[in-house]
Amino acid sequence: MHHSWQKYVAEAVGTFAFVFIGAGAALANWQTGGSLQTLGVALAHGLMLAAMIYCAWHISGAHLNPAVTIALWATGHVKTLIAAGYIIAQLVGSVVAGILVKAIWGGIMSPQYFYGTPVLGAGISPAMGILVEAVLTFFLVWAVYAAIVDKKASPNFGGLVVGMVLTVGIMVGGAFTGAALNPARAFGFALVSSHWTAHFVYWIGPVVGALVAGFGYHLLFGKPQE
Repeated sequence: MHHSWQKYVAEAVGTFAFVFIGAGAALANWQTGGSLQTLGVALAHGLMLAAMIYCAWHISGAHLNPAVTIALWATGHVKTLIAAGYIIAQLVGSVVAGILVKAIWGGIMSPQYFYGTPVLGAGISPAMGILVEAVLTFFLVWAVYAAIVDKKASPNFGGLVVGMVLTVGIMVGGAFTGAALNPARAFGFALVSSHWTAHFVYWIGPVVGALVAGFGYHLLFGKPQE
């Protein structure tokens, strides 16, 4: 059995690694004049999320996302204090990633890129941003419940499935909102760049989408087998 501190460390390190690679891919794409394109940025996020789920799953359950933790807490899979600890750990990992990204890219970066903070696309209102984030996070968290939380699912494929859903979510939503689908993907980079414009979009959208997915899965299929 893992000690509780190990769970929090696994969440912090996994979230740190995932959001560092996500923001780093977005910045590398900028730095090279678009060589990665949306597909490359999407794959960087999705592959790293899949990898970090496999790294953390046996220790913490691999939430790596405050919206996932909130949904699992609301549907009775995680106790309140542990959920709060997970969210703090995820945000700490995000802040460490933000600090490192600023240290690496700070000297060469045009300030309008905000160190990889997700931003709303041209002409996208906060309400539209919330809708996009909520719908895409619904798909992501549905996959978490169906492929990871529900033990009747094919074992060992969950991380791959969730990474695939994030990849296609970014391909669709990247131009609208940056497709964070995860408050921790936005928080640390907003903090180091002081760019809080429409930051609430990246909490409300993912959390609403996650809650609808979590409660929807429970209502339709019963509480997943632990």
